[in-house]
Amino acid sequence: MPGGLASGSMGKLDCIFHLGACSSTTETNEKYLRENNYEYSRNLAEWALGAGVRFVYASSAATYGDGSAGMDDSDPRQLERLRPLNLYGQSKHWMDVHAWRQGWLDRIVGLKYFNVFGPNENHKGDMRSVVCKSYAEVLKTGVIQLFKSYRPEYRDGEQRRDFLYVKDAVAMTLHLAANPAANGIFNIGSGVARTWNDLARAVFAALGREPRIEYIEMPESIRDKYQYFTQADIQKLLATGYDSPITSLEDAVRDYVVNYLVPGRTIGA
Repeated sequence: MPGGLASGSMGKLDCIFHLGACSSTTETNEKYLRENNYEYSRNLAEWALGAGVRFVYASSAATYGDGSAGMDDSDPRQLERLRPLNLYGQSKHWMDVHAWRQGWLDRIVGLKYFNVFGPNENHKGDMRSVVCKSYAEVLKTGVIQLFKSYRPEYRDGEQRRDFLYVKDAVAMTLHLAANPAANGIFNIGSGVARTWNDLARAVFAALGREPRIEYIEMPESIRDKYQYFTQADIQKLLATGYDSPITSLEDAVRDYVVNYLVPGRTIGA
């Protein structure tokens, strides 16, 4: 449905999910992002609350900016201290702040997704995951290219992100949607920060190849908007009773590559 809108029934609990958005971190059209990523979510939330329907919407880890204000979802008062680094993050932040100021967070669910990757993301174009991009890159050139670091505390490829397999993201989302006592904003991540080098090595391992990584210049247009570290604090999620094992980066990449990107092939046998 338009904008990633879906509805469903879980037992006696009717629910509307709004998980779609313009996810381009380089989009510069503020009006477009405001209308699609903020106002659409806000209007749907208002309707759902008025109709007595549970509402679940997608926020983003991009709202945390450079992470200097922390990545803790337990205290909504910290929202006003966050400074997203790009307009995409800002557009998601507008909805989070609006929901807090309107007193909605005790009745709706906002999900701050971290770096989610997995099957069926080709439609995202340049915003698809590095796993998806790198798979094709390795087959074509044998090499994975990663951005150089421009901060002395991080070596090239050692920038760290919280990577989450889409299967885990779905399980977490449905768990919260089906739990009427779970309301507010939740981090949706693995809780573990891994490096881009780790991710690249996992792709090579899934393909049965020795790692060949090259480091390239980061475009100047995004250098001051780049997140060098993300790691979800998921204690609030776990406190709701979520206890499913979270897939390791290596296992997730292998499943994605072997069973989806190259279905029917035996890799590294």
